[in-house]
Amino acid sequence: MVKLRLKRCGRKQRAVYRIVAIDVRCRREGRDLRKVGFYDPLKNQTYLNVPAILYFLEKGAQPTETVEAILRKAEVFKELRPNQTLLRK
Repeated sequence: MVKLRLKRCGRKQRAVYRIVAIDVRCRREGRDLRKVGFYDPLKNQTYLNVPAILYFLEKGAQPTETVEAILRKAEVFKELRPNQTLLRK
């Protein structure tokens, strides 16, 4: 199963995160399938590759709670097809 999760980058006390599509069996810093966004909590900046995110969501990828909150704030879920919903497990 594929998840959309945060991957930590940056230096000590100055974390920035990449939003990546990654296999659930991989560790946080493991090899990702594709980079789909960027999040800087200190500057509160977000860059999202919306077509790539929608592609993975339509294929069944599940976002983590934090990534889901970022995507809701950016209103990405409004662009999903009406019959497409997120399944929480």
